[in-house]
Amino acid sequence: MLAAGIALALFCVLAAALLYIAGKYQVEDEGITVEGNVHYTREEIIDMVLTDRLSYNSLYLSFKYRNREIKNIPFIETMSVRVVSQDKIIITVYEKSVAGYVEYMGRYMYFDRNGVVVESSETRTQGIPQVTGISFDYVVLYEPLPVENNEIFQEILSVTQMLSKYEIVTDKIYFNNAFEITLYFGQVRARLGKENLEEKIMRLQYILPELEGESGIVRLENYTDESQNITFERDG
Repeated sequence: MLAAGIALALFCVLAAALLYIAGKYQVEDEGITVEGNVHYTREEIIDMVLTDRLSYNSLYLSFKYRNREIKNIPFIETMSVRVVSQDKIIITVYEKSVAGYVEYMGRYMYFDRNGVVVESSETRTQGIPQVTGISFDYVVLYEPLPVENNEIFQEILSVTQMLSKYEIVTDKIYFNNAFEITLYFGQVRARLGKENLEEKIMRLQYILPELEGESGIVRLENYTDESQNITFERDG
């Protein structure tokens, strides 16, 4: 009887401790901060990290993610979880550096600034441009795209950084045989050529809003500081 009473008392103490921990260290939605995410929403990141109800306990999280990072998630290098207080956590996302994508065998193959294919997906991610006009015979995940001129990837990175600087989103970057660039914005195409690219892209931020709903070509290939020649040729 005495042993049973002691066991019951210990059980009650343990249950009370568990109830205290469950309530005291509970993380609610407003106590979760997500940093560094671009390709995924805050809610999607939370769902990846907090996979069950127990995961909303900060004490449990501090043990689960101590000295451990979350890997093997598309477009994400790693994620780390830091417990700030008993009801607050910070999820830090470190995304892969993606410059663009090519289509290959029905899939979207995303590559980084060095042309290395970092992700293969059946889903197109908004905000990442398709790159066309470059030739390759095969694609291997985690290896560079086998193109003739690897310098094209530096050009792609340079263009995407300029577009980001001027808050312009393009659907597609096209290179012709002379490596002259055309950017696609729905039914509007902007021919940039291959010189004075930043000046031309800067001009685009003012031109594109005026062409909403239009279909045609913005001719910027002959634009220079001396001859600021810009024309728009409507389709049809």
